[in-house]
Amino acid sequence: MSQLKFKLTLAAKKSPYPMGYRDKTFLIGSCFSENIRAKLNTHLFNVLENPHGILFNPISVANSLIDCIQNKSYQEADLFLLNDVWNSWHHHSRFSGVTIKESLEMINSSIHNGHQFLKTADHIVITLGSAWVYQLNNQASFTVGQVVANNHKAPANWFDKRLMQPNELIKLLNDLVKQLLSFNPHLHIVFTISPVRHLREGLVENNRSKAVLIHAVHEVVNELENIDYFPSYEFIIDDLRDYRFYSEDMVHPNYAASNYVWEKLVETYMNEETQSIMKQVAELQLALQHKPFFAGSTQHQEFLQNCVAKTERLLGLHPYLPLNDQLQFFKQQIGK
Repeated sequence: MSQLKFKLTLAAKKSPYPMGYRDKTFLIGSCFSENIRAKLNTHLFNVLENPHGILFNPISVANSLIDCIQNKSYQEADLFLLNDVWNSWHHHSRFSGVTIKESLEMINSSIHNGHQFLKTADHIVITLGSAWVYQLNNQASFTVGQVVANNHKAPANWFDKRLMQPNELIKLLNDLVKQLLSFNPHLHIVFTISPVRHLREGLVENNRSKAVLIHAVHEVVNELENIDYFPSYEFIIDDLRDYRFYSEDMVHPNYAASNYVWEKLVETYMNEETQSIMKQVAELQLALQHKPFFAGSTQHQEFLQNCVAKTERLLGLHPYLPLNDQLQFFKQQIGK
C-alpha cells in the first residue's frame, strides 16, 4: 500500500556557488532580508545589509545599489523636511534626522560603507518584496514622478500607485545585474522573493505583484550565469503552506518559518566544512549568554576553561574566524 502524502516538500538544491567564512555577503531588500542577516550575524559571517534601510520595490532596490556603486554623496537639496525631521525619498526612515547634518552623515556614511563592501563582496542576496511602486504626484509639489522607498508618513494624496509591468522589471533587473558585474566581476548574485504578504494592497493585488516579481526574476536568472534563484517564497507558501507558520498579523513568517527557510539556505549554500564550523560557532555564541548562579564555582570555572579551549582550537584550525572577542571574554571571566 502506498503511503499517503499530506504535504508537498520542496527540496533544497545545492548551489555551485557556496558561501563560506572567508566570503563577504551583501544583503538588500525587504524585511525578510533582515531575518537572514540576523542568522548570518549570529554565526559570525561577514555581512552588510540594506545600506538604505529596508526596501520593498525593485526600483528603490536598484537605486540603492547604484548609489553604492557610484559612491554617491547626498546633498542638502536631496532631502526634504516633513513632520519636523529631514528625510530622503530613497531611504528608510531610520536615516531621517532632526537636523539635516545628522541625516546626511548617516546616509553618506552608510553609502560609503556599502560601496567599499560591495566592491569586494563575494555574494549579494537581493530580496524583492513588491512590484507595486508609489510615485510622487503634483500634490507633493516637489520631485514629481519620483518612486519612493518610504512614504515617511506623508499625506496619502501625495502618491500615485502603479504595478510594474514584467518587461519593465526584466529590463531594470538586467541593467542592474550588468552594473553590478561591471563594478565587481566575480560577484555571485542571488535573487529571492519575500514571502511577506503586502496586505495594504489587498490579497489579489499582492498575488499579482508576486507573480510579476517571480516571472521577471526567472527570466533574468535563466539568461545569465553566476546568478541563482533561492525559493524562500515557495518554501513558505508551497512547502510549509499553513497559517500557523505566520505571526499573528498573518503577514510575516514567524520564528519557526524563518528557521525553516534558514535551514534550507544553509543546505543550499554552505558545504559540510562550513556547516561544521557554524555548529561550533553557534555553541560558543550560546556559551556567551550563559548566566551562572555562582560565577566562582568549580563547575563554572571548568565551563569557562572548556570554552577557551574550544575557541582556541577553532581559531587554530580557522584563524580567519572573528572569535577574538569571544576568546577574550571567556578568559576575563576565569577567576572571577
